Amino acid sequence: MNELIIGIEIISLFSILLLCKKLFGKIGVIVWVSLATVLANIITAKNANIFGLSTAIGTVMFASTFLATDILTECYSTKDAKKAINIGLFSNIILIVSTQIALLYVPSEFDYAHDAMGTLFSLNLRISIASATMYYIANMADIYVFSKIKQKTDGKMLWLRNNVATILCNCLENFGFIGLAFAGIYDIQTILTIAVSTSIVEAIVAICDTPFLYIARKIKNGE
Repeated sequence: MNELIIGIEIISLFSILLLCKKLFGKIGVIVWVSLATVLANIITAKNANIFGLSTAIGTVMFASTFLATDILTECYSTKDAKKAINIGLFSNIILIVSTQIALLYVPSEFDYAHDAMGTLFSLNLRISIASATMYYIANMADIYVFSKIKQKTDGKMLWLRNNVATILCNCLENFGFIGLAFAGIYDIQTILTIAVSTSIVEAIVAICDTPFLYIARKIKNGE
């Protein structure tokens, strides 16, 4: 069941990203990065077993930021892709600040959401810093690797630069985040197990995004 759901999620989210490019052009893709970054950090709190591996539900949403930056790099420029990552990071900071302020309010007797919000948004500073740091590093690395392979292949073999950059940088993000967030809390074997299982699922998602990048290159830009 979960495998079917993740398949539907991949097709749905990546198709909506293409629609953003079709309707709004470069700005639509940049906005997607910001929106996906915020949503991924919220829904990733839930985990489910996919292909027998415990996986954060935010995996596909977060993976869509790599597809978005590859679209920006391929169809526009690395400058636009980097701008999108910077805006995404800033959006994540706003999410953290706004939710922490909201939790400071003393709830009224009519409130029904405070406890649920506390569970969802309670701040673990170490994990938040690790997440933001690896989001920024991994996505910037993706832009760099994608661009370098494009230069080396004279703009050919889009599938190669897309998959190498996305899979490599997803693994970088997973291992970096889990190492920074949980070193000293979990043993090395546990950390590696979590990182490897997450990377396997994200590698599958990365392979699935390749057709969407080819379609994005053919879509006439909306403005």
